[in-house]
Amino acid sequence: MLTLLGPRGRFCDGLSRRSFLQVGGLAVGGLTLPGLLRAESASRSRTSPKSVIMVYLSGGLAHQDTFDLKPDAPPEIRGEFKPIDTNVPGIRVGEMLPKLARCADRYLLIRSITGLADEHSSFQNMTGFGMNQTQREGKPHAGAVIARTLGPRDPAVPPFLDLFPTMQHKPYNSPGPGFLGRAASPVKLDGGDLESMKLQAALTLDRLDDRRRLLDQVDRYRRQADAIDGKGVDEHYQRAFDVLTSSRLVDALDVTKEPEKVRERYGRGSSKHLGDGAPMWNDQLLMARRLVEAGARCVTVAYGFWDTHGQNFKYLRQHLPLFDTGISALVEDLYLRGLDRDTTVIVWGEFGRTPKVNKDAGRDHWRFVNGALLAGGGLKVGQVVGSTDATAGLAKDQPVHYHDVLATLYAALGIDPHSMVQDVTGRPSPILPSTARPIERVL
Repeated sequence: MLTLLGPRGRFCDGLSRRSFLQVGGLAVGGLTLPGLLRAESASRSRTSPKSVIMVYLSGGLAHQDTFDLKPDAPPEIRGEFKPIDTNVPGIRVGEMLPKLARCADRYLLIRSITGLADEHSSFQNMTGFGMNQTQREGKPHAGAVIARTLGPRDPAVPPFLDLFPTMQHKPYNSPGPGFLGRAASPVKLDGGDLESMKLQAALTLDRLDDRRRLLDQVDRYRRQADAIDGKGVDEHYQRAFDVLTSSRLVDALDVTKEPEKVRERYGRGSSKHLGDGAPMWNDQLLMARRLVEAGARCVTVAYGFWDTHGQNFKYLRQHLPLFDTGISALVEDLYLRGLDRDTTVIVWGEFGRTPKVNKDAGRDHWRFVNGALLAGGGLKVGQVVGSTDATAGLAKDQPVHYHDVLATLYAALGIDPHSMVQDVTGRPSPILPSTARPIERVL
């Protein structure tokens, strides 16, 4: 880890010099920050403004009760919700999503995703491969691929930031960098790390003096390094100091800096986990938007718990209003803040739910078809890609393999999904299978 030599005293606000300089885990996986930045710098463009927010719905959201309702199906298929019109003629969504209905012209829906496995994990959505293959072959998280390929947008902000909490069901948790190695790991902003990075609201003059002395120590270290090496500190140490002494990342995480009206628009939610999955913490959706504005390349969010084997409709009545509020706010914010050309948002889970409602008024796992919502990124929004049959059980028109969804995401970022990335030994590996194809009609 990157630490300064010298006394290990504590500042009066409770932070040690060591913990302050680590900045919430910026020394990733035992690799020092300068080493991480040095490893990132190989063969990439730093000019692209593109970024992505990936929202993972742990447990698998019922597609036929949200974005693909079947009102003409028998009661045991159609369930309890009715479709409502959106602001795009011909596109309808579930009645529990009125705010998303009002901004359907700013996102697109894919209703015919195929190729998924019946497994409760984030691996398919985040790597493009199933859990077993990902673990066996070390397939990397898409965020690691994006960060490695495009590099940082801002030298003071790490390119890949992971807001996934640590969930009880381990396969829900964020996959690692795989064969790309520790240098491609995300900066994980969860729990204590997140709290330690927030500036405390009422800093006394003594606290400010302590932090000023810390920065003076950084400056002395830099001057000493310059004296030892006539060429000065290399660019990677310089970037490391930029990250450690910049407030941009910390400020981006502080949603209290937003106007109260904006926070209310997103909805608050709670950091309390639901089931063995993720919380519905809408502050994280707002953090994600603030992080890409600050210069992050990829931000990942795990949102909610949707494994509704029992009491599906009661559960969705309770939780879909907050989902509707948070996701619609994120989508609309892309346009309000001029991010819609360069920032892509994708919202999806690991599979759909059974067409037939079970004896416990729930819907079980259904791997045969699922859906996704995409917004921004310069995509052709206000449309629906694909359709399902009369029971929402199988893809009917234009089946879209989940590899194609990720290929579309990469293409929106300016990355050729058929290109190669080098593993830690320098061996090239394909980003996605050769069969993956971007959905041309949305690009």
